[in-house]
Amino acid sequence: MVTDETAIARVLGIQAGPGVSPSPARRVLDIVVALVGLAVAGLPLLALMLAVRLTSPGPALFRQIRLGQGGRPFVLAKLRSMRLDPGGPEITPAGDPRVTPLGRLLRSTSLDELPQLWHVLRGQMTLVGPRPETPGLAAGYPPGCRWIFSFRPGLTGPAQVRLRDGDVLPPGVPADTQTYLTRLVPARTAVEATFLARPTLWATLGVLADTVRYLLGRPVPAPGRAPVSGHASVSGRAVVSGQRRVSGRRASPDGWPSARTGR
Repeated sequence: MVTDETAIARVLGIQAGPGVSPSPARRVLDIVVALVGLAVAGLPLLALMLAVRLTSPGPALFRQIRLGQGGRPFVLAKLRSMRLDPGGPEITPAGDPRVTPLGRLLRSTSLDELPQLWHVLRGQMTLVGPRPETPGLAAGYPPGCRWIFSFRPGLTGPAQVRLRDGDVLPPGVPADTQTYLTRLVPARTAVEATFLARPTLWATLGVLADTVRYLLGRPVPAPGRAPVSGHASVSGRAVVSGQRRVSGRRASPDGWPSARTGR
């Protein structure tokens, strides 16, 4: 797997560089929420780590290389929700037998994402943005969707809480790797483009509010349709826009709604 920053940028067809950072106001929000979240979730997180160790052989945390802002790789940590099985696809479709019983609970509540507050605090991630992708899957993104790797990835995002697989895929069509890359990725990046065109503090708070509704099982408004092609200006940068988002129930290649990545 390619992990060199310049080589990854070359494979993805993006310019290696600093990428697009959140605004100072959003960065302050990141730091405050991450500090409070880690302080509140510290002891529960330790208890969950112990539960993972006791219910499934292997480490409590799963670590995997993901792409950060500007396509720069970093090692993402999350609570391990899958058995230590090197086989199988890189995405984790709904009902994947590799997911442990405890892992299903962690994923359904998104508690497996709690360690990523540390990445938010360090500035490797932000609270709201596109989910961090693996280099292997990123290399398979359609060229028109690779602009997304210029931005800092998020703990949550509009595509994670406002889109379902069923919004994109016909009934009975599985979310395998090919479908994920050719159908779900364009839909997700289209939804992300609408937010990233104007990533204001108010818009960020709106996505966070929708995330709380989503986690509580409350209805979340469907995303407004972005243009299928074209460009939206983002602070002087061009962002390709597209369509909608992901999951019969929950979908994402990791951490959120249906097709997910990692253990």
